[in-house]
Amino acid sequence: MLSEAVLWSLGKILFTFVFFALMLTPLLVILERRFSAFMQGRIGPNRVDLPFLGRAGGLLPRGLGHPLADAIKLLFKEDILPAGADKFVYFCGPLLVLVPPALGMVVIPWGSRIGDVPLQAADLGIGILWTMSVLSVAVYGLALGGWASNSKYSLLGGLRASAQVISYELALGLSIITVLMFAGTVDPLRIVRQQADEGWYLLGGGNPWLAPFGLLSFVLFFVAALAENNRLPFDLPECEAELVGGYHTEYSSIKFSVFMMGEYVGMTLMSSLMTTFFLGGWSLPRLDFWGLLDRGLLDGANAWLDGGAWYQGLASVAVFVGKVLAILVTYIFIRWTLPRFKYNQLMDLGWKRLVPLSLANVAAVAVVGVLTHGGGK
Repeated sequence: MLSEAVLWSLGKILFTFVFFALMLTPLLVILERRFSAFMQGRIGPNRVDLPFLGRAGGLLPRGLGHPLADAIKLLFKEDILPAGADKFVYFCGPLLVLVPPALGMVVIPWGSRIGDVPLQAADLGIGILWTMSVLSVAVYGLALGGWASNSKYSLLGGLRASAQVISYELALGLSIITVLMFAGTVDPLRIVRQQADEGWYLLGGGNPWLAPFGLLSFVLFFVAALAENNRLPFDLPECEAELVGGYHTEYSSIKFSVFMMGEYVGMTLMSSLMTTFFLGGWSLPRLDFWGLLDRGLLDGANAWLDGGAWYQGLASVAVFVGKVLAILVTYIFIRWTLPRFKYNQLMDLGWKRLVPLSLANVAAVAVVGVLTHGGGK
């Protein structure tokens, strides 16, 4: 018989991969289709309902079964191999895009605890270093998949993706450094618990002098995350108007769907990191909202979420997932609102704007934190 600790570990790993990597993806697909239809004044998907449920007596909107129909369609499409393609690398490309962000999710604390068990698949003391390490591997999937396809459009898309990710990873990493300066640790579990006790890092972690720099770090991280995920206005590696489909032009069937899943899993990971770093994870903000709420009430709510009972643990998971979904909806809103940058504008923004601003923000956090004795541990 498996011990209780092993069963808990298997259950948390299963939840992390099944919910965050698999179940959220079809939800995001239907949400993006519905949202884009709303933004463009269209009806949107309204044919395929959920199997066995239909519209649940009219309670559910039409078209919720379209992600399942897409999966079945892609499964039975012809799986082509371009002439002259490097077969092994061609097959590895989509996996290198999907697997790294899925592995990055294992260190995210997506809830408080049930009993003495933290709701986190893997409690690594160096969790942030782990996530950033595996994230750096994902760009190889874009570059190698584009090169192995033996297509000039795919190759250009892969080269663009490599240059873009390298450029914006600097701003992303510098934004994370400010969080580590607030927290004094690279353990995501401790980062969340410190925010539950002292305040969100978005608002300075309890130090009002650091609030502007925490907000700036969040904005820089969010912009860099858009570029890392190849989302509009930073989708130059795909850019249908110039490169047909970019790095995945020559992919079809299941391999194409793995590329698409990798993009949405990457969005989920980045949203989870923003929630963990800046929005307190599963905790509520320690603010009185200009006197509208009693701060003691909010502190009591955080203590209740961390109570250890199963229903308190589920409530903390709901808070975390709600924050992640709010950021994902913002991703979708930006895609259907802003136009695509030109490539020179994208590189100028990364190197001439975000990197200097991120460096200045790190220096400001260090100076202000020392002067106010509240910026670090």
